[in-house]
Amino acid sequence: MLIDFFFMLKDAKIPVSIKEFLLLLEALEKEVIGPSLDDFYYLARLTLVKDEAHFDKFDRAFGLYFKGIATVFEENAAIPLDWLLKRAAKNLSEEERALVEKFGYEKLAARLQQLLQEQKERHEGGSKWIGTGGTSPFGNSGNNPEGIRIGGASTNRSAVKVWEERSYRDYDAAREIGTRNIKVALRRLRKFARQGAPDELALDATIRATANNAGYLDIRMQPARRNNIKVLMLLDVGGTMDEHIQRTEELFAASKSEFKNMEFYYFHNCVYDQLWRNNQRKNTERFATWDVLRKYTPDTKVIFVGDATMSPYEILHPGGAVDFHNDEAGAAWLQRFTTTFPNAIWLNPEPENIWEYRQSIGIIRQQMDNRMYPLTIEGLERGMRALSK
Repeated sequence: MLIDFFFMLKDAKIPVSIKEFLLLLEALEKEVIGPSLDDFYYLARLTLVKDEAHFDKFDRAFGLYFKGIATVFEENAAIPLDWLLKRAAKNLSEEERALVEKFGYEKLAARLQQLLQEQKERHEGGSKWIGTGGTSPFGNSGNNPEGIRIGGASTNRSAVKVWEERSYRDYDAAREIGTRNIKVALRRLRKFARQGAPDELALDATIRATANNAGYLDIRMQPARRNNIKVLMLLDVGGTMDEHIQRTEELFAASKSEFKNMEFYYFHNCVYDQLWRNNQRKNTERFATWDVLRKYTPDTKVIFVGDATMSPYEILHPGGAVDFHNDEAGAAWLQRFTTTFPNAIWLNPEPENIWEYRQSIGIIRQQMDNRMYPLTIEGLERGMRALSK
């Protein structure tokens, strides 16, 4: 009966395979979980979803397949009656409160199954059928102290249980992203090396040395593993980038946390002959771009961040910069960067579907040999793979 669920996951663009589906069926056959929809949700997500970036898609597909029934059909479910009575205490009389205790969860679940078989059309404002806005215990947006919410959003928050809440909505690869999700994507760009003093236990070496020493403990130490990647980030600031401050700050904060060997500079619209590190002192404390190009080794991972939205004149002609006179065109400086750092990438916070309508974005993409990626989880992962080559 779960074949349709499998195909729904495929339709939701979740890369689930037959092998994983068979693993789920095997787990169910061996009864590794009880008769709980909650437990099945976690088991299915554990066996079918390989990447947390797809958690939100899985939540939506799961909710759609099980038709939004916000409860669990268990034979011996524990009902949080104390919680329900506290929530309804201001609105229920003593007689009504007694009825809640007598009604019980088992009868509630049995009645719902009966209605699902009998009901043929939509109902609103009633007290019997599954509907909206009434006093029936089944449906949503109504008034019943012991309801089972089906579809819709919670209004009185009195449903017995809601498993349908999406906890991973930020993990959708097409969504704009937050700091935690950025870190997950940036971790694809890693190159570990052992550096520093030998202050970490070398477990494998200790076991081998102890075995060779007739069982007498022989502790071996080793330097800690550290991410050896060197990152240079060049960030566009001001103008149209003001619309993307939050996401740029999230990317910057995540990158500083993830890459210990990271340095950064600012530019406006396009790189020219000078960069800066402090926007408040950008007119007095500037760094020659030539010095930056010579300072870093070719294995440094260079990341440009900007919306690439400007007049084409600012990229292609000397004197095109809006805030000072540049002797050489921005395109010349971009070419020097891509020559020195062949795997350099450009992260663009603008939606990818509008890039083709902006001439300046097309020019920058050409200068970067098409290594421009959107500032989404999927875009970051593509960018990190390009940098890793």
